[in-house]
Amino acid sequence: MDKLLYVAMTGAAHIDRGQTVHANNLANVGTTGFRADLAQARAVQVFGDGYAGRVYALAENPASDLSQGGMVDTGRDLDVAIQGGGFFAVQTADGHEAYTRAGDFTVDSLGNLRTGTGQQVMGDGGPITLPPYQRLTVGADGTITIQPEGQGAEALVQADRLKLVNPAPGEVTKGTDGLFHAAASSANGKLASSADVHVVSGVLEASNVNAIHEMTSILELARQFELEVRMMQSAQKNDETASTLVNVQ
Repeated sequence: MDKLLYVAMTGAAHIDRGQTVHANNLANVGTTGFRADLAQARAVQVFGDGYAGRVYALAENPASDLSQGGMVDTGRDLDVAIQGGGFFAVQTADGHEAYTRAGDFTVDSLGNLRTGTGQQVMGDGGPITLPPYQRLTVGADGTITIQPEGQGAEALVQADRLKLVNPAPGEVTKGTDGLFHAAASSANGKLASSADVHVVSGVLEASNVNAIHEMTSILELARQFELEVRMMQSAQKNDETASTLVNVQ
């Protein structure tokens, strides 16, 4: 059988993987703080017996786009957005520390500060738990100040401070849970707090997905997939023709 079939087959398989990345980006165009995943393809030459004339396609997800998303003014005290680089630290269900740009916080019945998807928000000293309060403000450095329940406006208390990190390129990678995780080289899988990260209260950061780019990428990959299918059909016809010639002899 002509090895062209295998070349076209791997090309189609990796195009399908690229489609998955772009489709996931498009599905999260409205997700707060979402970071678009990047997809790329490269050619990989195959070496073996005989002349190395076959080149296979390989699709990769090398990183995520960390550029700033648009800012949406909500006026809600617990909506917080990061200006520039940096991440909020959160605690996952298995107790590990992870990082996100989503600042749509809520306070549960036990006073735990959580993200909109349920992860507990981390402070410099651990998970943040707030006492009952009448009013809450978040400062530019992540400091959470509350007016305790039943007390006047003059009795303000600094309850905690958001843990804000600013990793260098390559220090975090995006996991299947949509959160960013510290590289294996980091101490205990955690990053140190950074004083260089600044936040804005009453604002949410939107997804940085460019819907037009994702749509055009999906259409382009669809055309490439059709080409790979035609190549597979050509390989099949070549094989059938070769078999006919052998039978005639």
